[in-house]
Amino acid sequence: MTKVSFYHGADDRLQAAAAWLAQACARQQPVLIYAPDPATADHIDRLLWTRASTSFLPHCRVDHPLAAQTPLLIAAALETIPHDGCLLNLGDQVPPGFSRFEQVVEIVSTAEQDRRAARDRFKHYRDRGYALEDKRLAAAEEDR
Repeated sequence: MTKVSFYHGADDRLQAAAAWLAQACARQQPVLIYAPDPATADHIDRLLWTRASTSFLPHCRVDHPLAAQTPLLIAAALETIPHDGCLLNLGDQVPPGFSRFEQVVEIVSTAEQDRRAARDRFKHYRDRGYALEDKRLAAAEEDR
């Protein structure tokens, strides 16, 4: 069954997602980044290019010719996916077909609109019996 991990308390959701993705890369964990909104997809793409001058995070769009060799993939849809390991949800809704993944990661900022949408997603997962993990980002940083 899919494990769902919520990391909350981020000042900036996408900056926190980029930091989490850097840690996933360090663990050599492939991640499918679900970004259904084109502006969000473009923003996370830029962040992964410019996060730090010495720490480029290898990534591309899921339909890129090098997707099969790239650990971080950005996808606007989940109909055709290259793996079913870890999904980072950057959308405001529960991702369609999320249950085929081993893990879903949700990053939640302190913005009220983001928190409300995350509460709805949390309730959706909980009501269907998924294993939930809920951590504050500061606590999550200490665990690494």
